[in-house]
Amino acid sequence: MGDIAQRVGVSRTAVSFVLNNRDDGSVSPATRERILQAAEDLGYRPHAAARALAAQRSGLLGLVTEIVTSPFGMETVKGAQDRSWKEGKFLLIAATDGNPGLERAAIEKLLEQRVEGLIYASGFHREVTLPPIAFDVPTVLVHCFDADGRLPSIVPDEEGGGHSATRHLIEAGHRRIGFINLEPDTTAARGRLAGYRRALVDAGVAPEDDLVRSVDSSADGGYVAACALLGLPDRPTAIFCGTDRIAMGAYDAIKEHGLSIPSDVAVVGFDNQELIAAYLRPKLTTVALPFHEMGTRGVEMLGAALAAGQPIAPEQVTIGCPLVERSSV
Repeated sequence: MGDIAQRVGVSRTAVSFVLNNRDDGSVSPATRERILQAAEDLGYRPHAAARALAAQRSGLLGLVTEIVTSPFGMETVKGAQDRSWKEGKFLLIAATDGNPGLERAAIEKLLEQRVEGLIYASGFHREVTLPPIAFDVPTVLVHCFDADGRLPSIVPDEEGGGHSATRHLIEAGHRRIGFINLEPDTTAARGRLAGYRRALVDAGVAPEDDLVRSVDSSADGGYVAACALLGLPDRPTAIFCGTDRIAMGAYDAIKEHGLSIPSDVAVVGFDNQELIAAYLRPKLTTVALPFHEMGTRGVEMLGAALAAGQPIAPEQVTIGCPLVERSSV
């Protein structure tokens, strides 16, 4: 600031007022412009640590996540980052591989940077246990929830998504609808199965256990399960798949059985993984996981709490999973 003051011929106080965006009326618009130009010419940057000490606010938020290499999880990061800029905050991202020791180290490092709040984002919908240091600042969970219910969380409406997918098939005229689900011990699988069954019951169709298969989330698993469903004496006319990768395997099975999509068998997926859903032939109707919105809402929740100086209530916010219609139904 001394260099800028000397170049412009003003006091350090005037430079401080301008650079800290304070206006007491003593600095004319022309002088303000000269100060800003001099700052740019000299490559001036504010000292973040000093500002944080003076304001007791760092302007930083931390995101701990295992999903930066996921094909669609980056949307969570993008949603959080976009919202952080709008909130006037800067997002520090610490990538982990789900290792508890690495996660603790990442949180510790972010706290050393004096982040004002944390977002912990999971690659899949599950229960998590965070280390005690995560409670040192306001923390929001995204796409996961804590075992003790002590932290606020933002999760997708798995049951609503399963209901929407099945209802869409029912509205297209199908009554015998197969479901290839994820492994049954997962949160997503339980929710999507509940939505599938509820949609059938709402339409007056009795759910049948023979029409439900559980597999790992892979094309191979989808292929094997779809072959089993198509081999039933009274095969389904539609298949709801728990993921788009499962749907990719189901496509192969349907075509190998000499059937066409959607005239013989309609297919709906789940995830809206664009590299799959938009490039299958025919293009896959699917349910989208709201990664971008979950990341956005996580930062909004943190921002509101920080602005109010209040702790965040440990509520669970559920975000809807919209149906993306293409040509497989």
